[in-house]
Amino acid sequence: METAINKQVLIFLLVSIGLITLPHISHLPLTLFATFSVSLIWRFICIWNPKYLPNKAMLFALTIVAVYLLYRQHLGILGRDAGTSLFVIALGLKLLEIKQERDLYLVNYLAFVVASSQFLYQQSILMAVYILIVCCVLLATLVSINSQKPEIWTALKTAGTIVFQALPIGIILFVLFPRIEAPRWMMFDRQHSAKTGLSDSLEPGSISQLGLSDELVFRVAFKDKLPPPNMRYWRGPVYSYTDGQRWTENKKSIDKRLTDKPVYLGTAFQYTLMMEPQDKNWVFALDMPSSFSQGLKKNIQYQLINPDNKNQRAEYKFTSYTQYNTGDIGKTERSNNLQLPAEPSNAIKQLVRQLHGFGPSAEIFIQSILTHFKTENFHYTLRPPLMGDKPIETFLFDNRYGFCSHYATAFVYLMRVAGIPARVVGGYQGGEFNQIGNFLEIRQANAHAWAEVWLKNKGWVRFDPTAAIAPERIEQDVNIDLQIATGFVNFSPMLADASKALSWIKQARQVWGNIDYSWQRWVINYSTENQTKFLSSLGINNIKSILYWLFGCIGFVTAVLAWLILRKKHPPIDKELKLYRLFCKKMAKAGFEKKAGETVQNFCLRIQNKRPDLAEQIILISSVYTRLRYEKNAVEDDMLLLKREVVGLAVSHPPKKSRL
Repeated sequence: METAINKQVLIFLLVSIGLITLPHISHLPLTLFATFSVSLIWRFICIWNPKYLPNKAMLFALTIVAVYLLYRQHLGILGRDAGTSLFVIALGLKLLEIKQERDLYLVNYLAFVVASSQFLYQQSILMAVYILIVCCVLLATLVSINSQKPEIWTALKTAGTIVFQALPIGIILFVLFPRIEAPRWMMFDRQHSAKTGLSDSLEPGSISQLGLSDELVFRVAFKDKLPPPNMRYWRGPVYSYTDGQRWTENKKSIDKRLTDKPVYLGTAFQYTLMMEPQDKNWVFALDMPSSFSQGLKKNIQYQLINPDNKNQRAEYKFTSYTQYNTGDIGKTERSNNLQLPAEPSNAIKQLVRQLHGFGPSAEIFIQSILTHFKTENFHYTLRPPLMGDKPIETFLFDNRYGFCSHYATAFVYLMRVAGIPARVVGGYQGGEFNQIGNFLEIRQANAHAWAEVWLKNKGWVRFDPTAAIAPERIEQDVNIDLQIATGFVNFSPMLADASKALSWIKQARQVWGNIDYSWQRWVINYSTENQTKFLSSLGINNIKSILYWLFGCIGFVTAVLAWLILRKKHPPIDKELKLYRLFCKKMAKAGFEKKAGETVQNFCLRIQNKRPDLAEQIILISSVYTRLRYEKNAVEDDMLLLKREVVGLAVSHPPKKSRL
């Protein structure tokens, strides 16, 4: 039975399966992927050496080993990861069982399942295109199996045509078919896809590790104008407790009744924010959000939380004000934001005293600290040195090289020593504007930390010490490509040439970012809620109208495709026939019309009898045409000869005989 399988088809199928399983290498356990790879290579070898195929006993033993490895890696066979591994391993084992044509069909159908399982892990447009191409290859394998003389390129062309014809119906089903959300208990665990960014704890220098990452965090599309760069603070966790080295969120409760609601001032900014999957339930809104999408909650530190965290991409709508007054604070909140791990050192107290920290005016002290950072040889760097057990004192008096978290934590610490409530806020600052798509892209390299100080009659006021030492970091967009390539922030004029050299990377990324944003927003994020909104905008408001539109569109597309496929197509006219028709047209002008059913030879004889002056040319044209049209011994020169004779044939009426 092995000889009944075309080797070319089998090679084509195995290559297709290799392409299908290749993307799974990023999330399948290495042991299981290696097991599948061994099975695939084994089956390749057996194409030319069938005697090496395993018998039933060996296959049973291999199956037991595979199930053991599967259970060992996943502690079971249920779930998304275990289920995908099960299909991949089963596909590998089934390859070793291919002995007749029926097995080819089973393997092919199983390969389609493995291909579609890739979307459980990655849903980018590149992966969608890749899977579409691979499915065309699989479909071409089915075409080859059912062909008497399988030809790879012909099969690929046929498969591509079938997929192209199916795409309109697929798009209609995607847009109109009612979307059904999976029950909560059936949701796959997507922790692996969530991106790790800011942590719930902060140490001086910890954020600097994100400064060299271009990983996307969220995108923002504003309804009208954008806020200026120095106002683009995307609020995240608030760190108000410190043990001297690490800063964390304060666990002590705050009575919300003692906290005033913010008074919003200035211009309102409306925008749509699309968050990438995160391992935290934080949502980074422009500071300060006044209204936001349902389902989000604002905690006492004005940070937005998504309590129903699914580690999925999500889109939210906000209105924010960059100017606000948070009002008064209660005793507990004041105490929390004056907390110190121990009695400050004499050097710290002396510095606070030197900067007028124990005076009556908090504003004067704040300005003195910012001036101190600016004038006392402090430096801003993405690669700060280690600070030891006392990071704040080491930074203030010894190293003086630090990232935004060094400046923010040192600033807040000095404020608390002076008896002024202060805290550290983490989040992102700035964002790269995509001119093609008109939206901001905020990446991990935009991670930032700043300070908030409570001032009487003003509430919590933002102060960013980084703006004092490196104002370009706040007032201009960060050149992420240059920052990652060089390890430095692009403030130095010496890096201008390098920035220009990398500008093409920025332009290419903006083009791709716009494509990816549209894909994520309109395809991946096309949920039940978004479908309802979209269909309602078209006047489709109930299930009855949806079904009418669904069947109507499918019927219309089917009718168009049927007409294109079944319509009578005129066969292409051969070159020799075109030339002979040209010859007949010339003879018709000379008075010799070719009759219906008249053979080439008879037509030639009829012309010879009446026009002996054309006999030689007519005989040559007729014989060459007959050879090209009906005989197998025609050569390429015959076509050139026929063309030359027909084109060069000059037909004129014969001269009339004179009467003597």
